[in-house]
Amino acid sequence: MTLDTHKLARLGLFTALASIFGYIESLLPVFPGVPGIKLGLANLAVLFLLLRYTWKEAAVVSAARILIIGFLFGNLFGIVYSFAGAALSLCAMAFFQKKTTISPVMLSILGGVFHNIGQLIAAMIVVESLSLIYYAPALLIAGVATGAVVGIVTSEVSRRI
Repeated sequence: MTLDTHKLARLGLFTALASIFGYIESLLPVFPGVPGIKLGLANLAVLFLLLRYTWKEAAVVSAARILIIGFLFGNLFGIVYSFAGAALSLCAMAFFQKKTTISPVMLSILGGVFHNIGQLIAAMIVVESLSLIYYAPALLIAGVATGAVVGIVTSEVSRRI
């Protein structure tokens, strides 16, 4: 696959945008008292790419922003958890997008839920304990709520561009 110059430039802009959103989000804890739950602003760019291009472009931008944010403002565990969540989320969204007729908001909700499931699985592997499963209800509720917000905003941006 060869990338033309315009597409490469767009992907670079989306990577920068996702990284900026990720940085802003790191400064603003959305759910204080519940560790690890964030709004997922960086996923605005990833969802937009999934809707406009293919899962491949969305995966490239997602991976790049995870590495950028992780190395600049996080740590190795944050990168591992983010990759696990992003990979499962993107796989689920790409599958449902291809197999069903699903709205961007529902697609984003699925992405938010699967992202949190992926992170929970990674955390259980890292700490070698299944006891973290008790954290699942809070993560699933947060995934639905944040996925809805990201989906609504992405739908509006997509409609206006």
